[in-house]
Parts: sequence; structure tokens; C-alpha cells
Amino acid sequence: MDTMRVLTLLLLFSLSASAQSTLDAFGLRWRLPDPADWKLDSGVLHLLVPRPSTQPRRPTQYALAETPPYQRLHLELEVKKEPLPVRNRRTSLILVYAWRDENHFNYAHLSVDTGHQAAHHNGIFHVYGGDRVRISSLDGPAMLTSEEWHKVRLSYDAATHRVDVYVNGKTSPAMRAVDMSLGAGRFGIGSFFDMGSFRGVKISGEIAKD
Repeated sequence: MDTMRVLTLLLLFSLSASAQSTLDAFGLRWRLPDPADWKLDSGVLHLLVPRPSTQPRRPTQYALAETPPYQRLHLELEVKKEPLPVRNRRTSLILVYAWRDENHFNYAHLSVDTGHQAAHHNGIFHVYGGDRVRISSLDGPAMLTSEEWHKVRLSYDAATHRVDVYVNGKTSPAMRAVDMSLGAGRFGIGSFFDMGSFRGVKISGEIAKD
């Protein structure tokens, strides 16, 4: 096989892999860690496969919106956890924000239990090159309290470095935080190691200036 043909095949393979790693939903294009784990059905994006976290200990199973970095972000959507009991374990979903790269981002963790029950659940967390670190209070009720759809709103301002998350119109100290180390960034939806569903994603805000 001549060199030109090899290069052509490699290019086609690269383009095919790239196409398979993205999905269009909610008027946005999303980059997926593993396309086989996700399914779009009747306007609902389902995360079908739970995958354990890698080392360092931080989430990787999330769909990342292919947008410019947001200076101010208002994210609204509905989320639904996987039914319980499934594997006799806790269930949670996450909203990623201020994403700079896979080693630097923050996320809101919405859980069936409280931060006092599990310190790495139900709060705001920071990833900066290592394991995730909690940056919000432990105080606050569990956010995913039923098998129904939950209305979620996340507001983030890179100028003040503050994030506030509301679930069904309610928030708590566990669902707000300030992190000075990250600024404008992208956003994503997914889970730490569970399944779940997402619909009605809407975004507004201000894209960061160059």
C-alpha cells in the first residue's frame, strides 16, 4: 500500500472517529467521551452506561457543549436520575461549568443524599489537575428527591467567580460556591458514575471576550 493511500485512510478514520464522538441535541453540538454510552430519543438525552471515575478521582462521564467559553452562564434544563434501587448504591448527576480542559473545571453534584451523608455528594466541586475537592458547604437537603423530572438552573459569573444552583426552585449552602482559580469556561452535563436523562436544555449569558 503506497504512502498516499495510507495517509488518506488515516485521515478518513480520523474524521469518522471525530464525527462519531459528537452529537447534536438542544440546538448544540456535544462532545461525548464514548458515544455508545449515550442515546438521543424524542428530545431526551440518556446516559445509559455508568463508568467508574479514573485516577485522579474526578468525573469524566459528561457531554461537553462545543461552545466558546462563557463569561456569564445561565443554564436551565430538566434532569431525571436512574430508578432506585438499581445496584444498591447512591445515584447522582452533574453539571459541569467553568470548564477549561479535562484537568481544570468545576461541577455541581446533584444527589439523592446530603453532603453530611456523603461528603463528595450534593455540592459544588473543583478540579484543578488532581482529585476533585469540595468547595461548598455540606449543609443542604438532597437535590434528587424523587423519580420525577427535576427543573434545574445553574447561574455562574466568572467576574465574581460565584455559582448558584437551584433545583425545583430551591437552593442551599451546598449548592453555591465561589472559586477564584477558574474564570470563563464551557459547560457539560452527565454523571460521576451513574445513569440519568436530560431534556429541555437552554442556555443564555455572555460569551467571554478574547
